[in-house]
Amino acid sequence: MDFLDAGNTGTYGHPVPTKGPLGAKQGKAILVSGHDLKDMEELLKQSAGKGVYVYSHGEMLPTHAYPELKKYDHFYGHYGTAWQNQAKEFSQFPGAILMTTNCIQRPKEPYKSNIFTCGLVGWPGIAHISDRNFQPVIDRALALPGFQEDENGKEVMVGFGRNTVLGVADKVIEAVKGKAIRHFFVVAGCDGAKPGRNYYTEFVEKVPKDTVVLTFACGKFRFFDKDLGDIGGIPRLLDIGQCNDAHSAIQIAVALANAFNVGVNDLPLSIICSWYEQKAAAILLSLLQLGIKDIRLGPSLPAFVSPNVLDVLVKTFDIKPISTPDEDLKAILG
Repeated sequence: MDFLDAGNTGTYGHPVPTKGPLGAKQGKAILVSGHDLKDMEELLKQSAGKGVYVYSHGEMLPTHAYPELKKYDHFYGHYGTAWQNQAKEFSQFPGAILMTTNCIQRPKEPYKSNIFTCGLVGWPGIAHISDRNFQPVIDRALALPGFQEDENGKEVMVGFGRNTVLGVADKVIEAVKGKAIRHFFVVAGCDGAKPGRNYYTEFVEKVPKDTVVLTFACGKFRFFDKDLGDIGGIPRLLDIGQCNDAHSAIQIAVALANAFNVGVNDLPLSIICSWYEQKAAAILLSLLQLGIKDIRLGPSLPAFVSPNVLDVLVKTFDIKPISTPDEDLKAILG
């Protein structure tokens, strides 16, 4: 995650707070899903001046905050939510769709001829682009109707990576010392369709107004458009980025711990993690390697966690399953 962070920020600049529209612009359209910033950059370069608007989907939402990507005028907004909703959302999208990296589901008939894959992701019978020549995607977008009129929607704030948050660290520290901020919640991880994931929406809705929520990965689509307001100019909902941007969250936590001269586990900080797949395993192992304790994991524990492994995780790291938002908030805040 450290290497990937260095590559992304070194190439595209550090993310800056940016409003991403959730509406649409009248005109031809391309939707980009997945995670790969290089694919997004190449598509933006090749589609510039072609009369096509580019939209992000899923974990591509944070790309709106990178200076070297947001400079493209035709990179408009964000369409849709998390990966498990793509069949419905892609069927309704009136343009071409590009899948980068993973998170593809079996394409449905309504959009089979409109979807393309690239890089490491592919699907039998779906057009694949192996050389980042995205002209076929652009041509397909121009052949499709696109959005017939402007569609106004909410705006969501992105771009609160470590560089931005630590840039106002003095204000954050002052707010904590002055008791304006009582607690930080990292509510993050992978989304999915399994019942019980409404826990994360309800949890964020119920956190007290003197607390701040940091989030990353597609689990945030349970609550990413909530308006939680701010505390002394510091937004109460801070979107740190993609799943791999757990690195930024860790850097923020370490910097705060150093500022208060305490260990990370002594901070007024709780991690509420939504579990789904392999990247979540890598992130969880990274947190454990750093000695982070008292992580709440849900909506269910990973299938590979045997009773003996669970016993070690509980005794060594105090990992626990989520219960209900009310019970967990009471246990955390007292």
